[in-house]
Amino acid sequence: MYITITAFQNMHGTKPLKLDGIIKLVKEPDNKYDTEAIACEMRYFGKIGYVANSTNTVITGCMSGGRLYDKINDEYFAKIKFVTGSAAIAKVMTSDEYIAEVENPESDIHYLSDNLGKIDVDFISKNIKGDGDDS
Repeated sequence: MYITITAFQNMHGTKPLKLDGIIKLVKEPDNKYDTEAIACEMRYFGKIGYVANSTNTVITGCMSGGRLYDKINDEYFAKIKFVTGSAAIAKVMTSDEYIAEVENPESDIHYLSDNLGKIDVDFISKNIKGDGDDS
């Protein structure tokens, strides 16, 4: 499952966006512009943007923030797969990919997570499938 990351032009630009960089996805239910907003954070940079949630900003083939919102915990993770001048595409980690990152002591996930090891991987495995499956 892929998502579009946008609105980073006002923050850090594309500087922090490296291929396979880990992004922390954080729900922002109190966001005054979008009650289904999902912020994107990276190690060293903090908030870098948001998961796109508009037909004008979601890249074809990606899931919107609204569709993703109920499929993830309050905090979850994705990896950057493509970067353009105005957006990035990230792959939301499956539960197996998340566990592999947690088991890697060098992973940025250890610096980003407030709930490392507390994420409900059973919930994630029911909602986030492997490549090509958006269910």
